[in-house]
Amino acid sequence: MKKEMIKINKPSHIVGIGASAGGLEALQTLFENMPVDLGIAYVVIQHLSSDFKSMMDELLRRHTTMAVKQAEEEEELLSDHVYLIPSGKLMRIVEGKIYLSDLPPDNRINMPINEFFKSLAEDQQNRAIGVILSGTGSDGLRGLQVLKEVGALLIAQDPAEAQ
Repeated sequence: MKKEMIKINKPSHIVGIGASAGGLEALQTLFENMPVDLGIAYVVIQHLSSDFKSMMDELLRRHTTMAVKQAEEEEELLSDHVYLIPSGKLMRIVEGKIYLSDLPPDNRINMPINEFFKSLAEDQQNRAIGVILSGTGSDGLRGLQVLKEVGALLIAQDPAEAQ
């Protein structure tokens, strides 16, 4: 029975969602309309300052019944869960697990979406899905290109629908 539980909890696909720090409304709308039992893991990557305490987990819980939580080091992704990047961190995925590192202190150009999408492409190949919500600037563009090269599904928010 334990093997069955592990198999059930392992996601069929992993969705990386890139959003600007101001992308709350788009994320809320996305999760309000997302079925909660697709067997997929969702990872939300935002631009967050190290000084910023994010309340995104509390805010998104109001719009989905899926588990929503801050990602933790070496945490294995589970299906029908939403993971959020902690502020001041870069996140990568390797063998279906999350790995976090501190942002370099002298790093003025922070590209956490590109970083995550590249690792997602390498790790999941065509089992990856990349979503870009408007307002992220150029972060995510290179990562989407890498995802496209491995046959991943790509989705972008229509800029006319963005706030």
